Amino acid sequence: MAALSRTGFFRIPPTRCRIPDIGRSGSGPVRRVSSVPPPGTWNSELSRLPHRDLYRLSVTDPDRFWGSAAAARLRWIEPFQRVRDCELRSGRIGWFLGGRLNVSVNCLDVHVEKHPDRVALIWERDEPGTEVKVTYRELLETTCRLANTLKSHGVQRGDRVAIYMPVSPMAVAAMLACARIGAVHTVVFAGFSAEALAGRIQDAGCKAVITCNQGVRGGRTIELKTTVDTAVKTCPTIQHVFVSQRTDRLTAMGQMDIPLEEVMSSQLPVCPAESLDSEDVLFLLYTSGSTGKPKGLVHTQAGYLLYCSLTHQYVFDYQDGDVFGCVADVGWITGHSYVVYGPLCNGATTVLFESTPVYPNPGRYWETVERLKINQFYGAPTALRLLLKYDDGWVKKYDRSSLRTLGSVGEPINHEAWHWFHSVVGDGRCPLVDTWWQTETGGVCIAPHPAEDGASILPAMAMRPFFGIQPVLMGEQGEPLSGSSVSGALCIRDPWPGLARSIFGDHQRFVDTYFRPYPGFYFSGDGAFRSEDGFYQITGRMDDVINVSGHRLGTAEIEDALDEHPAVPEAAVVGIHHEIKGEVPFAFVVLKEDSVDRPSVVLQQLKDLVSTKIAKYAIPEHFLVVKRLPKTRSGKIMRRILRKVAMETSSDLGDVSTLDDPSVVMEIIEAHEEQKLKQK
Repeated sequence: MAALSRTGFFRIPPTRCRIPDIGRSGSGPVRRVSSVPPPGTWNSELSRLPHRDLYRLSVTDPDRFWGSAAAARLRWIEPFQRVRDCELRSGRIGWFLGGRLNVSVNCLDVHVEKHPDRVALIWERDEPGTEVKVTYRELLETTCRLANTLKSHGVQRGDRVAIYMPVSPMAVAAMLACARIGAVHTVVFAGFSAEALAGRIQDAGCKAVITCNQGVRGGRTIELKTTVDTAVKTCPTIQHVFVSQRTDRLTAMGQMDIPLEEVMSSQLPVCPAESLDSEDVLFLLYTSGSTGKPKGLVHTQAGYLLYCSLTHQYVFDYQDGDVFGCVADVGWITGHSYVVYGPLCNGATTVLFESTPVYPNPGRYWETVERLKINQFYGAPTALRLLLKYDDGWVKKYDRSSLRTLGSVGEPINHEAWHWFHSVVGDGRCPLVDTWWQTETGGVCIAPHPAEDGASILPAMAMRPFFGIQPVLMGEQGEPLSGSSVSGALCIRDPWPGLARSIFGDHQRFVDTYFRPYPGFYFSGDGAFRSEDGFYQITGRMDDVINVSGHRLGTAEIEDALDEHPAVPEAAVVGIHHEIKGEVPFAFVVLKEDSVDRPSVVLQQLKDLVSTKIAKYAIPEHFLVVKRLPKTRSGKIMRRILRKVAMETSSDLGDVSTLDDPSVVMEIIEAHEEQKLKQK
């Protein structure tokens, strides 16, 4: 039996690894296309077209465009019979119907056949200089052992598995192992509280959890297993907790707990891949909404993988042999699409960044770029705004000549951060792609690339729609806005393969959220501006969702947590601008009469409550105790007014005629002014 290495990966001679023999796609009828284009058509014909012609084709003949791409870029067990069957008004979205494939095979086996010893993952561990490289063969073997471990403990096709792990090769193997056997993974960011984790496990009805004894980040250890132990006490569907050892520290093991590496060592390094329908569920990923309950977005197999593959290649100018450095956590959609599935489908070497931008110093990112020879660097404006506060010497002391493309993700990037990223980090020579997309979209929808050679890139603008994406700006009356220099609600006409298929267990909420506001269109919830040249600039959220350090957070979630305190009859939370984090929560809290004389005690308890219910990053940056909240005659809180007070722009309140009692506004303004005086 092969030995398990210190990194959790098995070192096995190549002869021990058998690649399943699965067929490639063939021909067959396609909706509005006479036949599915044969494999290779994309590379031999379409890939040579100029980008503007590819975009035009993707809009005028989407069946040919997407059908050709899917046939050529993915390995199929059974070819698809129809390219799509979609009707946005009802939220019916289906792509590559009748086709069968396995995502794990497309991300691993096909590359092991060609270059088994190519590095798939570079695990940039918390301590610089301790990186671990994992080849495609090693990743396949570990994935198969983990898949066999899950099967041997009763995890079957369609079962949901929660993954609560730090960025690591074992987390990637866990995702791919689920994909291999047809289980559905839901990765939960390892910074979420026990209660937030439990809520997601309960909603998904998870059968098992995969976690680590501890996490390591920024020189600190994080007690992950302890959090899971607390969470699963209220999760009756959980049968097993698989515990990987990230550190040497032993952890208490209960009846449901299984030492992951130990049981994997007795499993075979080969696991037959399940044949899955194109529209079978690949994963659930929970994202904040404008109501208090997070929603589990459903992403399926073929369409999602194809869209990740195409956007990874064309947006970032990925070329064979590149080292792709996305520093996102695997607990977010960016980590799913551009740390795991997109790069691995394309046979890339992808970086897993475990640490922080400032550990052990503010040069960490750029030292990593030099040491790992990273070609594309994809990060969040929040981190960039933090780093530009330090001396440029932390950047310039390291060789960044390997960089070819820079990318920004998670929120609109401001001009100062854009220019610093482009000029200082990229020496003014690397294209900077400011990408707009969402958990719901599956991959990048608007970005400066792809574009023709020499095409302009404007600072802090997402600019150009990706292939098949048709942005539409909607006016206040729900009408499409034509022309340039206009702002409106950002919608997209016609579906694309990466679009989420539903909200788990609540398809009506899916329809009501994304397709009912503007029938026939996908509503993003964001606002946008279209320039004179037809380029798009994202202006921010239009609903009660804020973007804290690149992470979407529903204000209703925070309000629900605050309202649970017995001294708080009601609270309202709004998002305000923050120089580093982008946005932060500002909480207006009403206290009961018997608690108004001890506000500091209650406010500390509220902070602890939000940390416990959601996560530390959700704790409001500001609290203001008020006697009452501004409400309309129908009882709706006017958060627009609260936002103006919080941002100190209350001189322009707009129409307050619908308020039940307009005098409440002055009460709140006076309370805010009084608080500012005390803080001085």
